Parts: sequence; C-alpha cells; structure tokens
Amino acid sequence: MYEKGKLQTLGVVEKAYDDASQLRIFPQYCDALNGVTSFSHIIVLYWLHKRDEEEKRRTLIVTPMMRRGAPEVGVFASRSPDRPNPIGLSVVELLTVEGCVLRVQKLDAYEGTPIIDIKPYIPGADCVTGARAPEWTLNGPEK
Repeated sequence: MYEKGKLQTLGVVEKAYDDASQLRIFPQYCDALNGVTSFSHIIVLYWLHKRDEEEKRRTLIVTPMMRRGAPEVGVFASRSPDRPNPIGLSVVELLTVEGCVLRVQKLDAYEGTPIIDIKPYIPGADCVTGARAPEWTLNGPEK
C-alpha cells in the first residue's frame, strides 16, 4: 500500500568486500534494473541501519571523522552517518548484473544494509567542474 513519505526497501547489501560488493535487489524491483548495464557507474542510496538510533538522529553538529584538521560543522556540511535521516550514498563502479544481483566496486556499506534507491551516474549531470569545498575535505583518512 502506498504511503506518502514512506521509503521502500528495494534490496540489501548481500556481501561487502574491499574489492567488490554484491547487492541483491528484491524480485518485485528487478525490472527496474533494465538498461542499467549501459552505465559504468551507479549511485547507490542506502539506509544506515546500524546508525538508526534516536540519539544519533538528533545529531546536528559533528567533527568529520577521518579528516585531519576538520573543524566542527553542521551535519549537513559533512558525510557523518549520524544525522536526522541516516541515508548513505556511494558512487560505485558497476561490474556485473546477473538477474537481480549487482556486483559493484567501492561501496561504503555493511552486509545487511537496506538499499533504498539506485540511480545511474551521468557524467554531464553528476560531475560538477569547478566545485568548491573546504580545505579540510581534501585531507584523506589518517593512516
């Protein structure tokens, strides 16, 4: 039954590895994968279920993790998993599609993570030339 504002879980991260991950899309949504193999990359949106706690959803100010010298910022100026709606996003390389199973590379999610949407990565629309970001975002994770 349709309910406005309610998310549908479309699938799940079935396997999460460093080199490649496996996404299983539920059978009722498999037809939605038609044409996806013509893209080298896709955008995967997922629910950060391990961070879905009332206290974490009240987080408004954070110090971004794994960024040397990052200042305290509003959660909307960060990629923190603690946020009012714990939605994660990864741009991943699409390796294969077999039926309802996608193999992807560079997914930042755990096994069991619910998938809430998949969109094609379109270079002309999704790559912004001349985009501006603070200096601290250029610092990679500490080793």
